[in-house]
Amino acid sequence: MAELALQGPETVACSPSAAKADVRAPQIVRSYDHKQHKYAVRLLPGASYTTSAADEVIVTVLGSCVAACIRNPITGFGGMNHFMLPEHETGDWNGVSSALRYGNHAMEALINAVLKSGCARHDLEIKLFGGANLYQGVALVGDKNAEFARAYLEREGLAITAEDLGGPRGRRIHYEPATGRVQRLLLKQNVEQKVVNAECSYISDLRRADIEGEIELFG
Repeated sequence: MAELALQGPETVACSPSAAKADVRAPQIVRSYDHKQHKYAVRLLPGASYTTSAADEVIVTVLGSCVAACIRNPITGFGGMNHFMLPEHETGDWNGVSSALRYGNHAMEALINAVLKSGCARHDLEIKLFGGANLYQGVALVGDKNAEFARAYLEREGLAITAEDLGGPRGRRIHYEPATGRVQRLLLKQNVEQKVVNAECSYISDLRRADIEGEIELFG
């Protein structure tokens, strides 16, 4: 697999009192990685997670979905979201957590969470990933998600520090908010097909899509 490493500026020690998302949510799975000696927090579609812990790395798998990695470079507090579709007025997808499957709600929630940690808007460090076109359809969902993310940040007057968007390949993203370090791995073909199948299921019936059971995408 090809790897891309994006390193942000160095940060001071993280705050032990930094707020975190509820890891009991089905979209978030936290486990200890003995090889890396860190906790891996794995996000499924519709999830968002923030932390400043130096021993945590946020991981997600992306096909046409987009993930934004946003942090306060001064304190190391930051997080990642994972959204499936560009926007929806109400975010009505069977509950509050479901709203985060839409880009407009996911971006607003993550940006506000980092700003509330004491970060100025112009200091936000923002990196975007995903938006691949893994399959042909009436609309290229990956392109639309990528275009939305760029346009949203432009409207908000926020600069993009780095991005890896579009193309024909799925991605696995590893993000460490405490340092700003990102690793991007291109998916193997068998994993990529699982992502395609899952996304087709979601998009074909948004109301009934069930995110449970998709954890094998991170195996």
